[in-house]
Amino acid sequence: MRVPLTTVDFLRRAELVYGDRIGLIDEPEQPAPSLSGQTYRSLAGRCRSVAAGLDELGIGVGERVAIVSENAARFVEVLFGVTGSGRVCVPINFRLQPAEIAYIVEHSGACVVFVDPEHAAALKHLPVRQIVLGFEYDESFLRADREPARWEPDEDATATINYTSGTTARPKGVQITHRNLWVNAMTFGLHTGVTDRDVYLHTLPLFHCNGWGMPFAMAGMGVPQVILRKVDGTEILRRIERHGVTIACGAPAVWNAVLDAAAHWEGPIPGRDRMRIVVAGAPPPTRTIARVEQELGWEFTQLYGLTETSPLVTWNRTRSEWDDKTPAERAHLLSRAGAPAIGTEVSISDSGEVLVRSNTVLQGYWNQPNVTAEALDGGWFHTGDGGHLEDGYLTISDRRKDVIITGGENVSSIEVEDAIFSHEGVAEVAVIGVPDDRWGETIKALIVVAQGHTLTQEEIISWCKERLARFKAPTSVDFVAEIPRTATGKVQKFKLREPYWRDVERQIH
Repeated sequence: MRVPLTTVDFLRRAELVYGDRIGLIDEPEQPAPSLSGQTYRSLAGRCRSVAAGLDELGIGVGERVAIVSENAARFVEVLFGVTGSGRVCVPINFRLQPAEIAYIVEHSGACVVFVDPEHAAALKHLPVRQIVLGFEYDESFLRADREPARWEPDEDATATINYTSGTTARPKGVQITHRNLWVNAMTFGLHTGVTDRDVYLHTLPLFHCNGWGMPFAMAGMGVPQVILRKVDGTEILRRIERHGVTIACGAPAVWNAVLDAAAHWEGPIPGRDRMRIVVAGAPPPTRTIARVEQELGWEFTQLYGLTETSPLVTWNRTRSEWDDKTPAERAHLLSRAGAPAIGTEVSISDSGEVLVRSNTVLQGYWNQPNVTAEALDGGWFHTGDGGHLEDGYLTISDRRKDVIITGGENVSSIEVEDAIFSHEGVAEVAVIGVPDDRWGETIKALIVVAQGHTLTQEEIISWCKERLARFKAPTSVDFVAEIPRTATGKVQKFKLREPYWRDVERQIH
C-alpha cells in the first residue's frame, strides 16, 4: 500500500488527537485582530475555510497563492489552507522592497496575494487577480459555510515555491513538493525529539523555508505554537517564561539578542535546563555556543541546510559521549555543521563542493529548467558551498557562490553591486561578506569612485536602502584605487575577502 504524503497529514492528526488543545497563541500586538487561543480543531476549520474561499474565487489546483507577512496565526492558516487543498503557497520575505515583491509575484504567477496590514498600503497595486489586504478576510473571504472542493492528494505535487537569493541578481523560485515537506518535517521532529509535551516559539520567520517545517512537525504532535511577530531578546525571554516554551529556532543574531537581554534580566533565566534551540543560517562563533550553555542553561543544536533542501541536510546535537567534556570543548564540536540527517547523503566533490542527495531536495527551480539541470547534475544537488567531512561530520569551510548570509538572510552580492553601480559617482564596485560577531557576516562594499566625483560611506548606504531591502545595504564601505580582476575581467573576490578573513578559522561565518 502506498498512501500519498502531504501537508494535510499533520493538521489532520492534530485535529483528531489534540482537537481541544490550544494550537496557536497569536501575537497580541499586531495590526490585525489577534487570533490567540485557537484550538487545533478551530485552526483546522479555518484552514478549510481558506480553501473554500479560494474555491469561491475560482483558484484551481496547482495555482499559486502568495503571502507577505510577519509571523502571525493567519500565516499558519494560509500555509496549511493553501497547500492542503492542492494549491501552491508562495511565502515572500516581508522585508523586501515593493518592486522586489512584485517581481516574485509576477515570476511565480501568483493569482492571489495575502498581505499583512503593515504592508497593505505599499502593496495594494500588485499585478494579481485578487489582493487580500490587511488579512481582512474573516467575513469577506473565509467560507465557513461550505466544505472545500476535494483535492486528490499527490505527494509529488509542488506545495510551496520559496524564493531565495543566489549568485544571480534575481531570486530563484525553489519548488518544494509535499513529499519534500513531509520528509523534512518528520526528520526534523525526530532529530529534535519533539513530543506533545513541548511548546514551540516561532522566533524563526515563517517565510524562511516554511518555518523550516516546524509548523507541520509541531502540529502533528499537538504542540502549542506561540507566535512572535518581531525578534526582541527580552520579549523572547518573556514568552519562554509565560508560556513554558521548550524549543525555538533561529539564526545566530536571534540568540545574540537573547544573550544581550539575559544580562539585564531580573531573576532566573527562563527555560533553564529545559529549553533547546536550533540554530542555522550561519555557524556562530564557538564563544556564542558556550555562552548559550553557560549563561542561559539551554541546549544548543546546529543544523546546516538550504532552501533547496527543505532545508535540513546535517544535524549537530550534543551526544552522551560529550557529557564529560568542558563547555568549550563541546562548543567546538557543536560548531561543525553536523552529521547527515537520517535519509540524507552528503558527499564532497573533487573541487571541494558539498553535494547532497535526499528526499528533501527540491523538485526544481520554477520556470528555470537549465538552472535546475545544472544544480542537480549527476543526481546530486550542488550546494555551492565548500567543506569537508571528518568522522562523519561536515564542516563548511567557504562559500563558492557569492551569497552573503547576514543575520540568517541570504543576500546576493551581485544584486547589491547592481544597486550601487546605478550611482553616477561609482566607477567600479565589488561587494563581499566580512566576519561579524553579531550577524555572522555583514556586507562590505569596495568602490572605485568615478573621476570628478566624491562619495561618502553614508551616501552609499543610504542609496542602497532606498533601492533594496534594508538588510541588503552595506554596513561599511571602503574606497579603493582598483579592484583586482582576472585577465578575462572577472573580479577576484577571494583577494578582496582575504584580509578580513585571514585570522578567522572558517572562511564562512
